[in-house]
Amino acid sequence: MIKVAKLPKSTYYHITKKLDQPDPDRKWKRRINFIYHKHLGRLGYRRITDVLQAKGHDINKKKVLRIMRELGLKCIVRMKKYKSYKGKVGKVAPNILNRNFRADKPNQKWVTDVTEFKLFGQKLYLSPILDLFNGEIITYTLQSRPTFDLVEKMLEQGLKHVNEGDELLIHSDQG
Repeated sequence: MIKVAKLPKSTYYHITKKLDQPDPDRKWKRRINFIYHKHLGRLGYRRITDVLQAKGHDINKKKVLRIMRELGLKCIVRMKKYKSYKGKVGKVAPNILNRNFRADKPNQKWVTDVTEFKLFGQKLYLSPILDLFNGEIITYTLQSRPTFDLVEKMLEQGLKHVNEGDELLIHSDQG
């Protein structure tokens, strides 16, 4: 035998009364939908909340999230953070420099690394060579992507500064 739960009269009338009334979130739905499509779906609920609050609207991010779920809106871009560490890859070179960052003459010890930084909302990658004798930057390259040619160009430019007879050690963190 199947038991059927009875719905209290007051609940039934409360629900039917709500169905006859207009949606209380209709203005928010229009605004959120407009902002979402204006930015081509690249904004999530947090940034849409920020946009609405910047325009002077008093709205909670939880409400924006709920409305976006009701409308089926989802941020299509998920920004991944750049991670240079890939674990142990390839052969590890011995640490000849061994934290001895002093040089007796120019072109004896050079250090290098690739550094990521943001400038005007754009990521840039810098690859310099520093001479440990006097802290001079021998050369550098700057690109928008961390590719092999960034380091290759930097080394080609740097090796033009090496004289015959120089015993040069180039040290990097192998990153």
